[in-house]
Amino acid sequence: MPFRVIINADDFGLSSVNNQVIAAAFRQGVISSATLMANAPAFEAACQLIKTERLRGRIGLHLNLTYGRPLTEAITQYREFCSPAGEFDLSLTQRCLWLSRPVRKAVRQEIQTQWQHCLDQGIRPSHLDSHQHVHNLWPVGEELARFAAEQNVPLRPARNLGRNISLPKRLFKRLLNRRLRQLAGRTADFSCTPFDLTNTRLPAHGTLEIIAHPTQLADGFGDEYLDAEIRLDELLQRSLPKVQRIGYAQL
Repeated sequence: MPFRVIINADDFGLSSVNNQVIAAAFRQGVISSATLMANAPAFEAACQLIKTERLRGRIGLHLNLTYGRPLTEAITQYREFCSPAGEFDLSLTQRCLWLSRPVRKAVRQEIQTQWQHCLDQGIRPSHLDSHQHVHNLWPVGEELARFAAEQNVPLRPARNLGRNISLPKRLFKRLLNRRLRQLAGRTADFSCTPFDLTNTRLPAHGTLEIIAHPTQLADGFGDEYLDAEIRLDELLQRSLPKVQRIGYAQL
């Protein structure tokens, strides 16, 4: 398989600033896909941009279980996910490998409702990932992967390229990604941040997702993961010459 790259911008719908930067990054060809936060303050405005900018088929769901208020009532009963005030306040550790059946059911309801919220706006997500990588928690990842299979859409793998991943974490991510692909059916082979492009040798084959959080600069685009003097658009051109860029719809 030839080496292919998906450049995905997270947090579409988080704010009006995020919306405008992501729309501009699409227009300039800096990104090839984005993921939408269904319970974020600028969600409806993002949906309108998706329609006017003709971005349908290039927008996934950015499952949010860590910021703001959930769209369902059931998950607010569980202190693992929500504060007494009913806002997301995740307290699970990365070592969490198990959730009770009622908690899993509540997570599943929130996933389904955030997905449906996109459908109600006329947007069918093309793929799935999560805000602050919450699906890297094993039981949450399993629920999201099962849902991805039911909807026949791909799922982002856990970040597995980069120098700052310790050996225990690398082994865990390998097992987690194997499980996510087993359940979801389709994932990219690799994922990394723009910063990882500055210090990591890229694979020769497979599909890589670059997890971007673009920012607007006077003369181009930066990224939240990058130092202020590094431009995202220039880094991508330099690091990925003549590489086929695709969206998740082509995975």
